[in-house]
Amino acid sequence: MAKISGRRHGRTAARLAAAITAALVATGTAAASASAADVGDAPMFGLYGLDGSGTAYTYVPQGDGTLSSRVLFETGMTNLKFVGLADNDADNLADGRWQLGTSGNIYYYEGNSPAKKIGYGWDTYNTVVSVGQFGGGKGGDLLARDTKGDLYLYLGYGDGTVTKRLKVGNGWDIYTQIAGNGDLTGDGKNDLVARDKAGVLWLYKGTGEQKAPYAKRTKIGSGWNQYNTLFGAGDLTMDGITDLVARNAKGELYLYQGTGDAAAPFKPKSLIGTSGWNTYRLFF
Repeated sequence: MAKISGRRHGRTAARLAAAITAALVATGTAAASASAADVGDAPMFGLYGLDGSGTAYTYVPQGDGTLSSRVLFETGMTNLKFVGLADNDADNLADGRWQLGTSGNIYYYEGNSPAKKIGYGWDTYNTVVSVGQFGGGKGGDLLARDTKGDLYLYLGYGDGTVTKRLKVGNGWDIYTQIAGNGDLTGDGKNDLVARDKAGVLWLYKGTGEQKAPYAKRTKIGSGWNQYNTLFGAGDLTMDGITDLVARNAKGELYLYQGTGDAAAPFKPKSLIGTSGWNTYRLFF
């Protein structure tokens, strides 16, 4: 899939409109009408934050890497270990969301439809990541790491439900953060980044193959332990390439704009939130 080059005004405006639509779709108040051709090749989910009281807010990308003022998304989202948005039809817009509670039950929510229980026993996992179409299937997929460090892939059917798990790795307990939501290398396949305990960030290039969904890791850089959260938020800069956000202990939020180049997947960081972002215990 070809990547967008440059910042053409018409395409930027279309992607901004799509981001707003995506935010509304996730609440069930609008229907998505934009196609993949309209919005480019990277997820247009925006950024959502869930605070300690169970209230979630959404921030819409403004087209230059900055974010809108927050808008109330949902209340009553308590006792959750993970929330992840899903794109099940490859149009880069959010169709629904997964929620994993402390009971170990995982549910899928789509618009105003009732919650759909899609699994149980997920309390064995200490990390779950919504990684988009990672294994070559129809819908958005999930990666989950257990306490032993084993990594499992759940392929999405396209309706929020997922297959039985496939073991795709071990030894992943060396990582303190795992993030991924889109293509970082320009080949049209979704990728992962993982930070180890020494603060080194590694790139796992996606293959699109469900039995071996990522290639051997390559080093991105060191010093990433200055952040307490890394999150793959999709495309926040409206250039069609997925980006990464990072939060430090002071509550500052930084954007690492994607380049589409595997050798140097991120541009230098830019500050997009000066304080207060440590209000949120989860991003999605």
